Amino acid sequence: MPTQMPFLQQHMMKDADDAELVRSYKETGQLEFLAALYERYMDLVYGVCLKYLDEESAKDAVMHIFEELIGKVKQHEIQNFRGWLHVLSRNHCLMKIRATKGRTVSIDEHVFMETGENNHPDNGFSLENNLQAMEKCLDILPEEQKRSVDLFYLQEKSYREVADITGYEMNKVKSYIQNGKRNLKICMEKN
Repeated sequence: MPTQMPFLQQHMMKDADDAELVRSYKETGQLEFLAALYERYMDLVYGVCLKYLDEESAKDAVMHIFEELIGKVKQHEIQNFRGWLHVLSRNHCLMKIRATKGRTVSIDEHVFMETGENNHPDNGFSLENNLQAMEKCLDILPEEQKRSVDLFYLQEKSYREVADITGYEMNKVKSYIQNGKRNLKICMEKN
């Protein structure tokens, strides 16, 4: 039977910043630190999941994302937990949608949403086609933008990690990511 955390330690966790809780979890492996941190952002995660999934699937995803965190927090150097969690949540949902390839999806303000209907492919965009178009658009970006966008969004690296890996200055990294995202959006709208 797990022991209860002392009241004082619970109180200190509420006052600790995100970085302290991440550090404490990595050092001790105690799920209480991760749970306290995740609790702060469960509404954010649920909101992200609702953009991509139906209500029941979004609730399930919130639980699965916490399970993912148990290992991923230890593997990654996280500078901004909130932003990193947002990207992780979005990617989790996109992978869940991609796993159900045969379903029809529509684009609603540039966000993939399941329709839940089994419409004929001519009546909507298939997610796979959208992902293929995104990959093609990613390939035509200037190299700096392509590399920065890939590292930041697809490999879930922080700005600092992208700068360290690429050797680009921090301001350049932010600019490449912002411009790359805009150029991807323009390219996707054309296709």
